[in-house]
Amino acid sequence: MIALIMAGGIGSRFWPLSRKKNPKQFLPIVSKESMIRLTVDRLLPKINVADIYVVTALEQAELVRKHLPELPTENIICEPFGMNTAPCIGLSLAWLEGKYPADETMLVAAADHQITNTSAFYECLQTAANAAQKGYLVTFGVLPDYPATCYGYIECGREIMENTIQVLRFKEKPKLAKARQYLQTGNFLWNSGMFLWQLQTIRRAYEELQPEIWNLMGQIRQSLDDNLPEQAIAALYAQMPKIPVDVGIMEKSTNIAVVPAGIGWSDVGGWKALAELSPADAEGNFCQNPLSQIIDSRNNYVFSDKMVSLIGVKNLIVVDTGDVLLIMNKKRSEDVKIIVNRLNEAGKEELL
Repeated sequence: MIALIMAGGIGSRFWPLSRKKNPKQFLPIVSKESMIRLTVDRLLPKINVADIYVVTALEQAELVRKHLPELPTENIICEPFGMNTAPCIGLSLAWLEGKYPADETMLVAAADHQITNTSAFYECLQTAANAAQKGYLVTFGVLPDYPATCYGYIECGREIMENTIQVLRFKEKPKLAKARQYLQTGNFLWNSGMFLWQLQTIRRAYEELQPEIWNLMGQIRQSLDDNLPEQAIAALYAQMPKIPVDVGIMEKSTNIAVVPAGIGWSDVGGWKALAELSPADAEGNFCQNPLSQIIDSRNNYVFSDKMVSLIGVKNLIVVDTGDVLLIMNKKRSEDVKIIVNRLNEAGKEELL
């Protein structure tokens, strides 16, 4: 099996800790190890390091080498610039063309997700591989335990193989009432954004469903074979439609299957998600510095090396990175991206 790890984002929802020069996937968010290190360590018992590839932004390639020194240099695939997952995977397929037989299976996973039940994850990998060998494009659906509005959903149909279910359709991130309805019906799973397929199956899907990307993939492959300069490949890559693989391939395909995955998964998508994963006191408060003092306060999360005092407040997220202090209501954690956009517009590169 091949593993393709997508590691090119900037983690704007984790600003101000996640910055362009050191984004989320290279930070020790949930342990002392970086997220990308944890992702690779999770795969190594089942996949040889020579068969693990990382696709990342060109300016992040050195960070990949630093965090994954054992990874062969040729296994780092560089995007000329950020696009979306359909072009990102297409570029990677062009890079891998001819290196593996057509029936080889490939796992696609993000570099910054948490999985706590590794034994269950390995079982799901085997189940998904069995389905992929039957010609299915397989996604991993996480068993929901609350009506989340921050995830997309997968509507399930009949069982087509053992522990493998037909996908009826994908649903976008819902409003709370709809999320509650999904949870009550019992046939919806969270979309984890992890996939597994045979190389020949996903290539055929691009050819049939995304002919523009398919054609550009062929041109990029030829450019790589001809050792053309990076600018030539970047010019081709810029022409790709900027769409996620879920929309461009998975939603359009008829051979989609989902493996229900009770694997202790979280995308650790932002500060609110991290707060929910962090150990809290009896009042739901977490402070990084154990000397912090809390009075009449509940459900607060404080990320700061400093001693912090909270008095009479609730549902706050406080993040102190030395040069930036962020204070927000937990319900507004997604709005961090608005601040990042404003800083971009103002040209405040030193804060990004």
